[in-house]
Amino acid sequence: MKTNLKIALRFLLAKKRSMLMSLIGIAMGVAFIILTQAITSGFQELFVHTIIGTDGPMRVEDKLFQNSNKYQPGVAEPKLVAEAIKRFPDVTGVSAVLRGNVAVQSVMREDTGQVFGIDLDDHLGVSDLGRQIVLGSLEDFRNKPTGVVFGSALANQLGVRPGDSVQIIYGGQKPERYSVSAIYETGVRDIDKVRIFMHTGEARLLLRRPNGATYLQVGLRDITRAPDIAAQIQATVGHQAKSWQEREQVWLGVFQFFGIMAYIIVFTIIVVAGLGMFNTLVMIVMEKTKEIAILRSMGFTRADIAFVFMMQGALVLVVGVVAGWGIGALATWGVSSVPLRVRGIFASSHIMVSWQYIHYIGAALASTLVVAIASWVPARRAARLEPAAIIRGASQ
Repeated sequence: MKTNLKIALRFLLAKKRSMLMSLIGIAMGVAFIILTQAITSGFQELFVHTIIGTDGPMRVEDKLFQNSNKYQPGVAEPKLVAEAIKRFPDVTGVSAVLRGNVAVQSVMREDTGQVFGIDLDDHLGVSDLGRQIVLGSLEDFRNKPTGVVFGSALANQLGVRPGDSVQIIYGGQKPERYSVSAIYETGVRDIDKVRIFMHTGEARLLLRRPNGATYLQVGLRDITRAPDIAAQIQATVGHQAKSWQEREQVWLGVFQFFGIMAYIIVFTIIVVAGLGMFNTLVMIVMEKTKEIAILRSMGFTRADIAFVFMMQGALVLVVGVVAGWGIGALATWGVSSVPLRVRGIFASSHIMVSWQYIHYIGAALASTLVVAIASWVPARRAARLEPAAIIRGASQ
């Protein structure tokens, strides 16, 4: 083994410049795979955290009628259904939400929005509303029956701040006056520009809905099991249950697409580096035919010769992967502090990254595949050389 390794190193150093370029290509390919996957996964995790913190990992909505496509909108008996859902061991909480479209008037202008009637404590148990407050106080909202909580985009549109009064109109009826207790920001503009939270009792009076709920927002211990738990809950309570994966499958598909595309694009760097290594190893085989003949004459088997050339690829691979891991980790750490204000489907003030060991393993496996193929063909060719033919050709 030691002798084979020494021979491999000697052959390798005979083409230092070419092998160095291949090594750099592999290292950079590994680093870029790690970096692109870290950024893609980082923003995807932020998106998932945002939607779960806002809309919960599951919603229980319309009542389903067996053996038909008919359904009854909303949840007629939210307390009974909530109690049934809470019996599931994976459920951490349930919040009944009453929703309705309204018009909102401030001193400056008028706009449209959606009222969300909630029990504050229940809703804090299944959402991140408490951590999304940017102005005002939820305690003021808790202690004020006519208090409301506005999304930041809607508040800016209306020009209101905590302490201001607004009028909310439902269905062309008499305007009702409310006081802005707090302003939240989820980062999802479609939410921040329409949602207005108020107490369930006030929402029932405003929307003329003395009972029932639009949907139940459900918290789960393990959000990855949401589809399975949703199916169980739907079969038990007879209401449509939607997991966050089903609700957000379009955006999750977009993130998956960009992750795959980034992987493919960066993988080409490693392929190019592999082609360079292939050419270099082929040249070594052509230039070292006499040395190969001597080794065969000394008792080296075809397997030994093939091992020598495979070892050259393995040495470049190991150094390239380790260097790529280091460069990738350093680059990931560096870009994580780059300021980047993002608003739209989530909120972020810098580039998000995800530190996952699977990114490093995936990059190493991709490099191993390319280098193995690039090394195997020259190694096979070197192993098939016959020493007698080489010596006869050299003597003629």
